[in-house]
Amino acid sequence: MQDVLVGASAVTKDFHVGKITVNALRGLDLDIHKGDFLAIVGPSGSGKTTLLNLIGALDTATGGKVEVFGQDLSGMSRRERAELRLRSLGFVFQAYNLVPVLTALENVEFVLELRGEDGGRRATAMSVLEDLGLGELADRRPNEMSGGQQQRVAVARAVAAKPRLVLADEPTANLDSENGESLLKMMRQLRDEHDMTFVFSTHDPLVVAYASRVVTIRDGKIVSDIRKNSGEEAPGEGVEVRRKGTEPPGDGTEVN
Repeated sequence: MQDVLVGASAVTKDFHVGKITVNALRGLDLDIHKGDFLAIVGPSGSGKTTLLNLIGALDTATGGKVEVFGQDLSGMSRRERAELRLRSLGFVFQAYNLVPVLTALENVEFVLELRGEDGGRRATAMSVLEDLGLGELADRRPNEMSGGQQQRVAVARAVAAKPRLVLADEPTANLDSENGESLLKMMRQLRDEHDMTFVFSTHDPLVVAYASRVVTIRDGKIVSDIRKNSGEEAPGEGVEVRRKGTEPPGDGTEVN
């Protein structure tokens, strides 16, 4: 059996807006295994990003338990959670979160510096940028790049240190099909060659097609969990991607 990297058990997450309580997650259970290339899909507001934030130790659950690499996040100090994020996790945020005063190369290199990596830091950062077709933009700052270019720099930063687990929130949202597919191919190669695990929150059928496993969330609960026959299959095989309104609730894989 594959190693379980993340275990979420009966997880709830509530947000309070004035006198209103929003139940973002409602007793969610999910195990993520080493080597998963997992797409989490569902309507906007279904709890996808909330779940990523809990797994990434960026937020805390209201109830239930979230374990990452065998550690119960609720029992960790803020310093321990920060160390976990630095050493073992990579993040791709919807808002990119690039450092505005740093160039593309410096943004990618910065994570390696924080981890205390010395020799070859700049060469490693440059190699990742080139793999994503960004070599010519290495000296540009974020305000000199398009949204799609910034998104690819954010991905380069997330994967440069080859963390055990990468959490990506809508990583292809601002990319055309060609760049989106190139990005997914690179991520899948990293999974295969470096034992990395990827979890995506997405509305993009292309991400679903490349995923080895597809989890659908609706109203804060998992309504389907489909694992394909092989992580090596061609995109689109093993799972049917349907648009909202073409299937009964809870059936198949819904991408909104």
